[in-house]
Amino acid sequence: MTTTEPPRITHIGGPTTLIEANGWRLLTDPTFDPPGRRYTFGWGTSSAKTTGPAIPATDLGPIDAVLLSHDHHGDNLDDTGRTLVTTVGTVLTTVPGARRLHHHAQGLRPWQTTRLTHPDRPAIEVTATPCRHGPPLSGPIVGDVIGFALRWEGQRHGALWITGDTVLTRRVRQVPTRIPIGTVLLHLGGVRFPVTGPLRYSMTARQAVRLCAALRPHTTIPVHYEGWQHFQEPRDVIERAFADAPPAVRDTLRWLPPGEPTTVTV
Repeated sequence: MTTTEPPRITHIGGPTTLIEANGWRLLTDPTFDPPGRRYTFGWGTSSAKTTGPAIPATDLGPIDAVLLSHDHHGDNLDDTGRTLVTTVGTVLTTVPGARRLHHHAQGLRPWQTTRLTHPDRPAIEVTATPCRHGPPLSGPIVGDVIGFALRWEGQRHGALWITGDTVLTRRVRQVPTRIPIGTVLLHLGGVRFPVTGPLRYSMTARQAVRLCAALRPHTTIPVHYEGWQHFQEPRDVIERAFADAPPAVRDTLRWLPPGEPTTVTV
């Protein structure tokens, strides 16, 4: 029988986390540039980075695979992150992103599954999950995005799901009907830009509560809600939304101290 251990998750900043599970070291959406720079996201939108990473890229140690929700926005893959991914043997991302990155990148479509294997470790099954990084019909403008559901032998509560940058849609709601979820890393922030008015480009706290009511996860971990000017809903907004939620949702919320490896039961 394969021996498994509880994973550790380190929130490095923004969407960037280090997931350590059964000898694997997986990195999500590498962003390691220092704060202060403004990045353009296309179609007149831009944002400045206000907080640097809790751990510099040079202190990470070896990475087995990068899970990259999308490559074309600087708050999910910045210049330092682009350099880093060239040193990693496996990069899982969108199909268009894999074409742009070339080096070791494998493109996945929503609901497509692949496996991370190693002779000395339990395999990890990775399923790409659907995202929509904006309002209806915005796909051709905002580009393709995916999330990732990770499953391995010995999980008690279900898969570890990284939602990716998305608003709440019918397809996102389908995830728990197809994959039991134990722990969810929620990309939040309620992103808006002055040039597009009230339109949202990432999940709001209220949407997150509705999603978690359907998910029934064991643990809910917010990420990608701070460190940039374009985020409209910081931690206190998220806390208020979950405080008003039913206990089955409210009690799952867990904040990760930046830069500190935290053991999570999955």
